[in-house]
Amino acid sequence: MRIEMFAAGIIAVVLCIPAYAQGTAAKPLRGAAKKPPAAVSQARQEQAKIYGARGEDVPATYVTDRALLSYGSTLLPDFLHSLAELGPSDRWLDIGAGQGRAILEYYGERFDAMHPDGRERRGSKARSVALSIEDRRTAEWHRVAAGLEPGKISYLHGRRLREYTPAELGRFRLASDVYGGFSYTSDLSLFMARILDLLETGGSFYTLLINVRTADAARQGAKRDEVFQTEILAADGRPVGICAWLRQIACAEVACDTDPSSETPIERYRIRRTCDQVSVPALETVHFAAGTPPARLFRLVAPAVPAKP
Repeated sequence: MRIEMFAAGIIAVVLCIPAYAQGTAAKPLRGAAKKPPAAVSQARQEQAKIYGARGEDVPATYVTDRALLSYGSTLLPDFLHSLAELGPSDRWLDIGAGQGRAILEYYGERFDAMHPDGRERRGSKARSVALSIEDRRTAEWHRVAAGLEPGKISYLHGRRLREYTPAELGRFRLASDVYGGFSYTSDLSLFMARILDLLETGGSFYTLLINVRTADAARQGAKRDEVFQTEILAADGRPVGICAWLRQIACAEVACDTDPSSETPIERYRIRRTCDQVSVPALETVHFAAGTPPARLFRLVAPAVPAKP
């Protein structure tokens, strides 16, 4: 298997954080010149302070107890069905899991009552891994874990996603990220390459972004000078939609839609790995400002190619 970037020599930090709600956001900056490495490093340090906040210093928008039903209403509508389809031999990775509440609720009776089809096939359910920078486990996590078979659920913390080896994490049939690393990483292409490396062939990654140029808006002729929270520009400065960029990934099948219940443009994604020769279009970080979520501006290293339909 080979996973590569379109351009070599890209080094950056991937952030896997507890789930944040959309809230106090850093101000996007369309016309910014590329920040020097020292400035980006400083912004990352400021972002790290947000992640490590405790007590009264925790931002009001810092959400660590997101329920599984919230995942169902926030991600693409088929996420819970995909989760219900997992069997005992499958694995689920939740990035930015916070307290791990969504994982705990997956093993509860309520989930089975809401998804009666396939209950016998699900058996004891998939193995689950919660990933977070900080240890946010509660007494409830330890109680539920003690009642499950050894190794059924695990909680990894204290390290960034890029700091885990493939042997440590293994492969997953399903991965989810609700306002986690996909919304906060300062290197989006490296993050996607890492996620796809962790997926089995046929496995899917569900995630979303807030305040982006949606595919629907792009088709309707969104204004070029509009400013968004996360943006990608082509080498000539033309805006490239997140969905269009994802659809340039080799060995990936991508579904995108817009959350109809939100006034702020929220785009939801499902990225399914289809083969081994994954190749992610490389991005360079032009602008990164700490916030919840941070403002990010990326630029394609190579000329954009037509996106797959």
